Amino acid sequence: MLLADAASPVFSWNLVADFQDMWSYLSMVNAFRAGLVVAVVCAVVGWFMVLRRQTFAGHTLSVAAFPGASLAILAGFSTTLGYFGFCIAAALVIAALGRKSRGSGAEESAVTGTVQAFALACGYLFISLYKGLLEGPTALLFGDFLGITTGQVVILAVVGAVVLAVLAVIGRPLLFASVDPEVAAGRGVPVRALRTLFLVLLGAATAEASQITGTLLVFALMVIPPATAQQLTVRPGLSLLLSVAIGLTACWAGLVAAYYQPYPLGFFVTGFAFAGYVLAHLARWIREGLAGPRTPLALGGVA
Repeated sequence: MLLADAASPVFSWNLVADFQDMWSYLSMVNAFRAGLVVAVVCAVVGWFMVLRRQTFAGHTLSVAAFPGASLAILAGFSTTLGYFGFCIAAALVIAALGRKSRGSGAEESAVTGTVQAFALACGYLFISLYKGLLEGPTALLFGDFLGITTGQVVILAVVGAVVLAVLAVIGRPLLFASVDPEVAAGRGVPVRALRTLFLVLLGAATAEASQITGTLLVFALMVIPPATAQQLTVRPGLSLLLSVAIGLTACWAGLVAAYYQPYPLGFFVTGFAFAGYVLAHLARWIREGLAGPRTPLALGGVA
């Protein structure tokens, strides 16, 4: 999506000049700042989400961002508040009504699917009730970087710092509870409390990512980078760092591409992230072909 149709930017391969031109617009500077925050937070939270096999919950929370933003537009208040309010509320509902007993995720899946259906229906209701000019559900669903303000960047940075700080505190017990919840509970780890807290953190991270990639393509940053990293290594620390690097590369590369092309940002972010995932699979197949089959990833990675 171009900043100005009258003077469409052209990529010159002079990277210094290109970036100077790109960053002469405050909206682009804010987009890159927001992309940095969102990519890092989503890569870290998404790594645990993939490990815990809660991608369905993550997808449902991204759907909840749609009615949140729609209601905010309808009511005339900040879409940022709508994103965070609905995502965190949906996370609390899933946590409260979901898994009552250990060992089975069937009840959580049913609750998650129910929340997702209701959230999507509410989103379309709020859109239909809005009588003014709305650039569309397109920006809400597929992302738009033009409207990111300095105030929004500050909010994203503060929320992101809180999410990462909480994860740093609960990271070790959360990892234990993710790998083997039964043993963790037997060792006194508060598995249910960690599950609820993680869902809230997941809701906050999803609300952040939805403002960059759109609600439908939030998985570009929440799932693909962690899944790609877990294809490349079984070491948790290295895998987490790779997840951050892949997510940040996909986000910033998508911003550059969207600046020069009139297509949704979410498409480019998803495309670059998916390309990395495919390359990781190819690298793994080549490695296994040369060294023989290897054991699937130890920490819940995508086999």
